[in-house]
Amino acid sequence: MCGRFVSSSPPDAVARYFDVGEVSAQAEQHLPNFNTAPTTDVLTVHQEGSVRRLDTFHWGLVPSWAKDLSVGNRMINARAETVAVKPAFRRAFAKRRCIVPVDGFYEWRAVPGRPRKQPYFIHRPDGEPYAVAGLWEEWHGPSPDGDDEPVTVRSTTIITGPANSAMAPLHDRMPVILPPTAWAEWLSPEEHDVERLGRLLVPAPDALITFHPVSVEVNSVRNKGSHLVDRVEEPPEAVPLI
Repeated sequence: MCGRFVSSSPPDAVARYFDVGEVSAQAEQHLPNFNTAPTTDVLTVHQEGSVRRLDTFHWGLVPSWAKDLSVGNRMINARAETVAVKPAFRRAFAKRRCIVPVDGFYEWRAVPGRPRKQPYFIHRPDGEPYAVAGLWEEWHGPSPDGDDEPVTVRSTTIITGPANSAMAPLHDRMPVILPPTAWAEWLSPEEHDVERLGRLLVPAPDALITFHPVSVEVNSVRNKGSHLVDRVEEPPEAVPLI
């Protein structure tokens, strides 16, 4: 799964990297977060007509038929194997796909003799961002604050699939990472062939994955600083991963 990630690149750099044509005011104000958690607003690349946009969407997909926003708390990830058929995701998969720019993500593994799992930071060796496959939806309903005015919320989910060989020592699943050659097809509102789209949901090349242990401070979402991605010593009880 993917439940915590790093969003550290400035919005203007993200826009250039993904060849974005328009940047929303909310995206322009997005601040670096080295411990991005579900239910927060995350940078998202999507396409409206022929225009590629950078926006911020609520992380946790809220289908249009949901009674309230809390449904999104259970839909931070969608499985690549079932995304085309699950009622919560199939319409978005066919019509509303996006890319979630991720500078790296965290995963945890148990260490014998220690009460807490050891977190690891996974990132590209070249420092470039991951283009993580996502879906988005638009929900209309009452304000969660109890206001009389209805609200419109755009939300997103991250698609996960089987881990590649490089990731497997940490976890059996990982985010689906799209190569640049797939971005246009994935984002196109005119592409509705779910079988064709499904062929894009494959494990990333091993060369895109490197990782190192980081501080357990990342366990708390209150901690968001850049020090969270700094390498720490491997726990002595840990079995070597490589």
